[in-house]
Amino acid sequence: MTEQEPSTNSSMTDKSALRALYEYYIDFCNAHDFQAMEKFYTAPAIRINDEPWTPSRVTDQFRPLVEGFPDWHWEIRHFVIDDNFLSLHFRVTGTHLGVFQGIPPTGKKVETTQFTLYRVVGGVKFDAVWDMTDFDSVIKQIS
Repeated sequence: MTEQEPSTNSSMTDKSALRALYEYYIDFCNAHDFQAMEKFYTAPAIRINDEPWTPSRVTDQFRPLVEGFPDWHWEIRHFVIDDNFLSLHFRVTGTHLGVFQGIPPTGKKVETTQFTLYRVVGGVKFDAVWDMTDFDSVIKQIS
């Protein structure tokens, strides 16, 4: 055994743990369980796109989205782990059954993409998130 082998195995275990952590989190996201989601964010603040937010402010941003699309769902398409960073590419879907950004319900199904980078601290909390979601395509689909 070389000295690198244990490190590689440890790294694989760490990656498995980080993937499991994220899969646990995304289950709460897809269940729209905001209270459970907040437990994954550092308190009193997490950085969202380089700005400090409280954990409740993070989940509050999802409320209008879920009101407009009660079945809003994130599906992981690509997942890359690099040290303590998680990079994700999502396929996001939902049905427009409530008012969203002033647009009354249309009943239309929508699909868009999202790219998100998370930084994990202590192996258990997200302390920074950088996110890009194509909401322009969502608006076009329901207009």
